[in-house]
Amino acid sequence: MNRPTKPQTASSTPLSAIAAGYMSGFGNTFETEALPGALPLGRNSPQRIAYGLYAEQLSGSAFTAPQMSNQRSWLYRIQPTVKHSRRYKKIGKGLIRTAPEARDESSLPLNQLRWGPVPIPTEPQTFVTGMRTVTTAGDVDTRAGMASHLLFVTASMTNEYFFNADGELLIVPQQGSMRFRTEFGVIDIEPGEICVIPRGVIFSVELIDGPIRAYICENYGGAFALPDRGPIGANCLANARDFLTPMAAYEDKDAPSTLYVKWCGELYATEIGQSPLDVVAWHGNYYPYKYDLRRFSPVGPILFDHADPSIYTVLTAPSETPGTANVDFVIFPERWLVTENTFRPPWYHRNIMSEFMGLIYGVYDAKPEGFVPGGMSLHNCMLPHGPDDQAFEQGSHVELKPIKLTGTMAFMFETRFPQRVTKYAAELDTLHDDYLECWTNLKKKFDPNQFDPG
Repeated sequence: MNRPTKPQTASSTPLSAIAAGYMSGFGNTFETEALPGALPLGRNSPQRIAYGLYAEQLSGSAFTAPQMSNQRSWLYRIQPTVKHSRRYKKIGKGLIRTAPEARDESSLPLNQLRWGPVPIPTEPQTFVTGMRTVTTAGDVDTRAGMASHLLFVTASMTNEYFFNADGELLIVPQQGSMRFRTEFGVIDIEPGEICVIPRGVIFSVELIDGPIRAYICENYGGAFALPDRGPIGANCLANARDFLTPMAAYEDKDAPSTLYVKWCGELYATEIGQSPLDVVAWHGNYYPYKYDLRRFSPVGPILFDHADPSIYTVLTAPSETPGTANVDFVIFPERWLVTENTFRPPWYHRNIMSEFMGLIYGVYDAKPEGFVPGGMSLHNCMLPHGPDDQAFEQGSHVELKPIKLTGTMAFMFETRFPQRVTKYAAELDTLHDDYLECWTNLKKKFDPNQFDPG
């Protein structure tokens, strides 16, 4: 149980003016209050709550889920969320798509795919209107699969709020910093950090230092968790202490507002009369959080050969098949390459998993040309991929001294499902029609009459 010693106060101060404050740890049960004594002690729902607050439970799992996977939080708020449940109206969803609806949207041939950075629009785009779906996988109605989105934000949400009933959102900024004002408190992230917003949590997004370009993984399945480490043991990779959860901070504001919800692939809106970010205190283990990817502690081979890229998994959303994730979130950060007599770039391979990849900053060692920050690629189930000809020649002949890859951060959304490309993504001007050419100059080197052990 983690309880901050100095509660944040807010009264009627706009939540956007409250500095972000955090509690550390992954999967902890936290308790936090923005007014002293607002959190009931020793019980969840007393007859009367201090300050005239309402008690409300938010459940992220079924009531009878096993204890290790049971998620819920108790929120003590100015108004219960039934006050937000006026008649929802279906509205246009823009370029947001949800599996399996995109199944027949695109006639793009089956291939390995790569896109350059998509320019940030000049017209106003909020978190809701600026989301564009690139791939979908699985089926949202069965709570299996995921979607990959691009996000462009050029305008803060003003008296606008959103929650996603279809899954949790993992947001990866590539350009610009963003502030999430949530029911649970305030989270700020910048490129190199991520934010995870669980299913059903209400939030609003504001700009901090200019327009935003980001990637989003929408996880339809079970919640992200830290991966099992097996023989790696208790340390390294993503350490639980580096995950940060916001302290309670509330907004007491009566103003005409709009609440958006994504539900079963459709977008709905309802008009409400107050801010829904009015939680004065909360406790539980279901909440949004952030993580600085630069705190990831990589492990790897220190003599020869490769380890599988799964050693770079930050978070995993498991499936009913052990070891086969609904979604893995994998990164390729700064690290030392020290192996002897080893081809160091990622090897050529085919994989049952499908891989959506993006580059936050720097250079990716397997694709030094063509794959640039803000770009993305898709290597689908069983389609071969690996280093381009330049990376192969460099990796085959470079002096094998210790080298540190610096100033780089790539990531991957990897899923057991094939990822289907949306019409939007298939028609982007930044789609590389010549991507397959990067392997054209790989030459046949086989000579049965000459043995070259290297």
